Amino acid sequence: MNNLNRGTLFGHPKGLFLLFGTELWERFSYYAMRAILVLYLTDKTINGGLGWTTQDALNLYGIYTGLVYITPLIGGWIADNFLGQRRSILIGGVLMALGQFTLALPNSMVDPYSANAFYLGLGLLIIGNGLFKPNISTMVGDLYQEGDNRRDGAFTIFYMGINLGSLLAGIIAGSASAAYGWKAGFLTAGIGMLISLVTQMVFAERLLGDIGKVPAAKRAAAMNKSGKQEPLTKEERDRLKVIMIMGMFVVIFWAGFEQAGGLMNIFSQQYTDRMIGSFEVPAAWFQSLNPFFVITLAPLIASIWVKMGPKEPSSPVKFAMGLFFLAAGFVCMMGAVMQQGGDVTVKTSMLWLVGAYFFHTLGELCLSPIGLSMVTKLAPLRLASLMMGAWFGFNAIANYVAGIIGAHVGEAGPMAIFSGIAIAATVSGILLLLCSNQLIRWMHGAEGKVVDDEAAAQPVEA
Repeated sequence: MNNLNRGTLFGHPKGLFLLFGTELWERFSYYAMRAILVLYLTDKTINGGLGWTTQDALNLYGIYTGLVYITPLIGGWIADNFLGQRRSILIGGVLMALGQFTLALPNSMVDPYSANAFYLGLGLLIIGNGLFKPNISTMVGDLYQEGDNRRDGAFTIFYMGINLGSLLAGIIAGSASAAYGWKAGFLTAGIGMLISLVTQMVFAERLLGDIGKVPAAKRAAAMNKSGKQEPLTKEERDRLKVIMIMGMFVVIFWAGFEQAGGLMNIFSQQYTDRMIGSFEVPAAWFQSLNPFFVITLAPLIASIWVKMGPKEPSSPVKFAMGLFFLAAGFVCMMGAVMQQGGDVTVKTSMLWLVGAYFFHTLGELCLSPIGLSMVTKLAPLRLASLMMGAWFGFNAIANYVAGIIGAHVGEAGPMAIFSGIAIAATVSGILLLLCSNQLIRWMHGAEGKVVDDEAAAQPVEA
């Protein structure tokens, strides 16, 4: 396939930076719309909101985000078997752009008392996301041959694009909505999706060659002697076991990490001294610490993985590091609670929160982009995008678990929850380290690392 001779930039194929830009603007579009969705639904003023109750708005938001995580399973399967990744991305992008522009339609053009156009816009976004999200990530992996130690660094760079899009979205869409109304915010989201589409359409042929053109199942069948799909081999089944087991640790990580938007957000609002001189730092600003740290730390982490070469840790070890960093972040939050000394009227230092977000981001960079990379290494070719969709499904489970954990703060108190997550993350990290050799065996050399079973089984002589 004509994929690997397209030139490099900063030691990576130029196609990586095309996918980086495509994903950046798609994520800008997604987060811009998400940032104002609940505010638009609950707005009862003349700004053009729908005037829903907070409960109804949050219920719809939960349904929407849940479907956004589930549909990549379907979109991945369609891409693997029928459309191919490139065509799925373009169709998904068009649907998402149409969805954003449908939401942006002025009320004068639709019945202001009917939510039909609103539901149509959301439906287009959900379907489009299902086709787009699993396939853009899978194509990053296709840029690298098996055993290429640049792959984890590539996904870390790609992950930086996701967070840069998120950071820009809140600023631009929020400013547009404040100045010109909610519809202007949806319009900026639509424009962002158009930029993503145009970027992909203009540069894909030149920088990606034929990556993603042929459905993965068809490519896999052509590689078999029979020319047809064959049952999974033992090696492929072992590799799928690794994805499923690692997915369970992903749920533990994100269930703790997602407290940032709930429990830690409340802590910053109610219990943190946010004064710098006479200026009070808005609590919402702390939510920008994570994307800021991702953007600043991702290039450093990516370069470290590349420079380590053959000494680079395996995916299970990196995941364990991510869990330990998560625990360190919650130790910072335990420090904040201890500073209060049991008196909830005492305001704690902002540095506790900054430290927590710093360690959580380090953990995220050791786990999230590495997980995406791992799926592209281990998933059988004919199931590549489907398994990427399944991987996002673990995030959906984690978000649900995070909500359950956060809801018990009133009963247990923040110290119990922060310390409980820190202990759970530490124990999980240790367990993962103990299991790492077996997981590497089941990878069958996908990461260039092989555990010698015979040597491991030899008795140690006195």
